[in-house]
Amino acid sequence: MTASLRSPLHATHEALGARFTDFGGWEMPLQYAGTLAEHHAVRSAAGVFDVSHLGRFAVDGPDAEALVGRMLCNHLGRIAPGRAQYTLMLTPSGGVIDDIIVWWLAPGRIIVLPNGVNHDRVRDAFAGAGADVHITDLRPTTVLLAVQGPQAPALLATILGTAPKRFRVSEVDGMVAAGTGYTGESGAELIVEAARATGVWERLTAGGATPCGLGARDTLRLEMGYPLWGQDLDVDTTPLEAGLEWVVDWDHEFVGRDALIAQRAAGPSRTLVGFAFPDRRIPRHGFPMRCGHSIGVVSSGNFSPSLEVGIGMGYLAPVPPADASVEVEVRGEWFPARRVDPPFLER
Repeated sequence: MTASLRSPLHATHEALGARFTDFGGWEMPLQYAGTLAEHHAVRSAAGVFDVSHLGRFAVDGPDAEALVGRMLCNHLGRIAPGRAQYTLMLTPSGGVIDDIIVWWLAPGRIIVLPNGVNHDRVRDAFAGAGADVHITDLRPTTVLLAVQGPQAPALLATILGTAPKRFRVSEVDGMVAAGTGYTGESGAELIVEAARATGVWERLTAGGATPCGLGARDTLRLEMGYPLWGQDLDVDTTPLEAGLEWVVDWDHEFVGRDALIAQRAAGPSRTLVGFAFPDRRIPRHGFPMRCGHSIGVVSSGNFSPSLEVGIGMGYLAPVPPADASVEVEVRGEWFPARRVDPPFLER
């Protein structure tokens, strides 16, 4: 194990028999009872994930909204305080530095949640932007939990006294809760003080939430077609190529805007395509794929526990016709797959 950082809940996970793996330098639970069982628990009832490896920092001050506006391609003008927003941080050439959730608590008070591997880069960019704000790194002092599943809202209301609606944010009993997640299910993500995290975890699991590892989190997000930074998104991929133009608010200035305007006018040279095998064959990241005269590689692929078939996504260039069929190479042999416009699973 090469990871050097651990969640404050590490001993709790050990006691539950978790298997650990490295996630961006953090030693985090991959699974407890097993990925399939945990996946089904989230789809049918409720699961709780420790996702403390993910980034989180507070931006407080009179320039908070303006800073978020120019750093990120979505725009807070689309929402209001008390709400969350999915957005992207881009390079000047339009590539995705990170995909990010922002929680707008109140005027001048915002929490930015980047991916774990990009936390320092995103935080440092905000801190170095010369704005009248105070940046507080929340990772050293808090735990981030995700409570997900059709029974999650009722569980949260009973145990914690709050169940924020989708993309709503609230503060309760010293915690911050948002109706966000990475599974496609109802529920919330919670920022909890580290000293209180064990008690909150134990109350949630005693109330019926199944402990879930990051293996299930990956199969759950893939079924919804949610991109994973480092596989489906990176600094060489633009929102237009990734099918994320809906995340871009064109009516404000942000880093990468000019490059995206030029690409929108010319049309992207490649696109992200989803596919599903007719059987349990599993596509993996990096497998070759083709669609008509277009070629590319699988960016994300796995077995779908809900659909019981292999599913995946990958980039193809040039952009293939809508009616062209997909093939994926598995162990040296090409297999046909049904083209799918994600999500793979309707919720």
